[in-house]
Amino acid sequence: MTAVTTLPFARPLTRADLETMPDDGHRYELIDGVLIVSPAPQLPHQDMVGNLHLLLRADCPPHLKVVLAPFAVALAEDTEVQPDLLVAPRTQFTIKELPGPPVLAIEVLSKSTRRFDLILKRDRLQEAGVISYWLVDPAEVSITVLELENGQYVERARATGSETCQVELPWPMTIVPADLLD
Repeated sequence: MTAVTTLPFARPLTRADLETMPDDGHRYELIDGVLIVSPAPQLPHQDMVGNLHLLLRADCPPHLKVVLAPFAVALAEDTEVQPDLLVAPRTQFTIKELPGPPVLAIEVLSKSTRRFDLILKRDRLQEAGVISYWLVDPAEVSITVLELENGQYVERARATGSETCQVELPWPMTIVPADLLD
């Protein structure tokens, strides 16, 4: 039997409303009180997320923690996102969420979430002060590294295919987009 979730229609949603969402394989995020529902990702997306996770964990400094989605990042009472990968100081995590911005948020683009990740989520992460935001595209086999400068994201690095991408934040590393696909 499928559970029925009733959401309020007379007001914007809050993070508390998200707790009523079913565990059904979809990702539920909230931007300015608006519910965003994403389907389960495809295999190239998961390959890139998994390989990036391994790469980041291998060199992560001890004071930072790398976390895979789904994991809540609370940016405001009406905004909760779940980046594909995030990095934040270990001391900032609670058992349930990261109550504030990570130092790095990574989104692997999917057909169903591309516009959301490139526009809305980018804007909210920028406003929240997320220092580095990476956009990884399985269709193009690319990575774009954005970093906060004077409150705005600027492109710091970009690579496609077998090109190398030199990253400085949150720690120096080299990434080859083609190596992220199995």
